[in-house]
Amino acid sequence: MLSRLVLTDYRNHAGLALAPGPGFVVLTGENGAGKTNVLEAVSLLAPGRGLRRAALADMQRQGGAGGFGIAATLAAPGGDVEIATGTLAAAPDRRQLRIQGAAATANTLAEWLTVLWLTPAMDRLFVEPAGERRRFLDRLTLALLPGHAHHAARYEAAMRARNRLLAADAPADPDWLTALETQMADHGGAIETARCTTVTLLGERLADQPDGPFARAALALEGWRGDGAQLLDALRQGRPRDAAAGRALAGPHRADLAVTHLGKAQAAALASTGEQKALLLGIVLAHAELVAQRTGHAPILLLDEIAAHLDPLRRAALFDRLAGHGQVWMTGTEPALFAAIGGDATRVELG
Repeated sequence: MLSRLVLTDYRNHAGLALAPGPGFVVLTGENGAGKTNVLEAVSLLAPGRGLRRAALADMQRQGGAGGFGIAATLAAPGGDVEIATGTLAAAPDRRQLRIQGAAATANTLAEWLTVLWLTPAMDRLFVEPAGERRRFLDRLTLALLPGHAHHAARYEAAMRARNRLLAADAPADPDWLTALETQMADHGGAIETARCTTVTLLGERLADQPDGPFARAALALEGWRGDGAQLLDALRQGRPRDAAAGRALAGPHRADLAVTHLGKAQAAALASTGEQKALLLGIVLAHAELVAQRTGHAPILLLDEIAAHLDPLRRAALFDRLAGHGQVWMTGTEPALFAAIGGDATRVELG
């Protein structure tokens, strides 16, 4: 869990220091008070671009000196770990990261903590383009298999280089193309294996859960499928086609996560808005429990405006299910939404 969080010139917060305890961390305040901004700052302590996927320059406070800082203390089994990230005024588009005072890369954050989130912007996940669901699946996979970030980064780099070669006016060097395609096959095969493992483990956990207030989902991978050898063959055979298209048309970057409402045997995209939100919440909760079971450490959960969209029965069921899970950050405009939570929660009124 995080035992300290300090924001400096971040979004609307000129300076904010929090000392969250274990369990529930409840942030309340009017719209515009900066509740979601705090959750976004926590999400930046995990690999990736955070829960908004915003540009770094947009995160620095307007009117500030330039740049921003996020400092956190992670209470880990082996002792406290100090993590700091942000940007400098001289380089607002370059993210800096230090762990225990030493420079580090963003992907190494996965070795220290896992952060999962659910925001109102994700409510349309099942009807958005496939890329959104791939990113969602990759975050779930990264929480179980931290090495997934390395393979994803190397695959993307090799694919971009291959696309540039195929798009060049001069004929591409076949040996260089083969080298890049071999990298894509090696890392793409690892991506496919990791995603399959996540979908299988999470699907089994969802299937074993009893019917309750949160809809149960069935998961499957669709779109492009194949191992490293199949990908290598598809890339070699598809060079003319990919050159004409301007992109690779085979590979795990063309996969999709299919979600089905188990109770209705209906594709999630066809379910009602409320059912889609319940399905997504059920997936996130089951995944958090799966991560805790398999790694021995509960992930930090960020639930933005979750209570406002649940009726009292489901709200109470959510709090009961999350009790004892680990550190759970939640936001809402009204403190009354969280009245059912016990008195040991950390409660912060912003604004």
